[in-house]
Amino acid sequence: MTPRVLAITFDPHVQPGRKLSQALGWFTPRTLEQQYIDDVAEASHGLVEYQVVERIEAGEFPQKVDGFRYTAQAFLSAWQRRAGFHDPDGVDYRRIIQQFDIIRQVESGRVDEVWLFGFPYAGFYESIMVGLNAFWCNAPPIPLACRRFVVMGFNYERDVGCMLEDLGHRAESIMAEVYRRARGENLWERFTRYDKIAPGRAEVGNMHFAPNSVRDYDWGNPRPVLSRADDWLDFPNLTGKSRRMTCADWGSGDMRAHHLWWFQRLPHVEGEVRGVRNNWWEYVIESDLVG
Repeated sequence: MTPRVLAITFDPHVQPGRKLSQALGWFTPRTLEQQYIDDVAEASHGLVEYQVVERIEAGEFPQKVDGFRYTAQAFLSAWQRRAGFHDPDGVDYRRIIQQFDIIRQVESGRVDEVWLFGFPYAGFYESIMVGLNAFWCNAPPIPLACRRFVVMGFNYERDVGCMLEDLGHRAESIMAEVYRRARGENLWERFTRYDKIAPGRAEVGNMHFAPNSVRDYDWGNPRPVLSRADDWLDFPNLTGKSRRMTCADWGSGDMRAHHLWWFQRLPHVEGEVRGVRNNWWEYVIESDLVG
């Protein structure tokens, strides 16, 4: 799969000759972009090779859904105080879609998905689905008359581990929808089991809960538990084999390492079981395949 991406970066100039990311010492969006592309290629066993077909530098603060737009002074003041950010926070997605002529590009096949790079409180969802019969994708759908596509929202204050988490929540939403429509055993529910909710029957877990986690983001828990996580590397030949695992298996608390470990166990082979493809990456990347 070689999904084509339109990448739009909102990194306004806030000081003479300095963009917001530079003035506050945050990550360079272009560097994050390449790290994410490389990580997804690795985690998908080489199945997903993103192609950025266009990069747009939008030197402005995006407009909120109620028409508000930050000035440089207003945003920097709120950031310094960690208070006073605009509410409602949500960005005006429809305006962005219109401003950058996204529907035409999606319908023509030039673009398959959109990446928005922004700052804290830019108002982006981690992911949101747009189009005919769009469904929940970690955010309420935007029902427009076009083929379905996903808009990712990335924060260049944070590192690539958070970008992988955004993709993980996208995968969780899409696979939940796949199995909501499927017949027979819900393999997605089985894949996401962790010991806290299924004692002694942990499998891979989800984005927030590793097999042994007892709370959100508890990726560094050293407590050993039995887990069938490695069994998923041989999907669809699930034998039920398990072994004791601790956080050392998925990076000892490192977000990026855990998320790579999780994605590597996502089924990624040919064939299907009861009408559901054995390559779950196809659903995550090509949302039109759902339903």
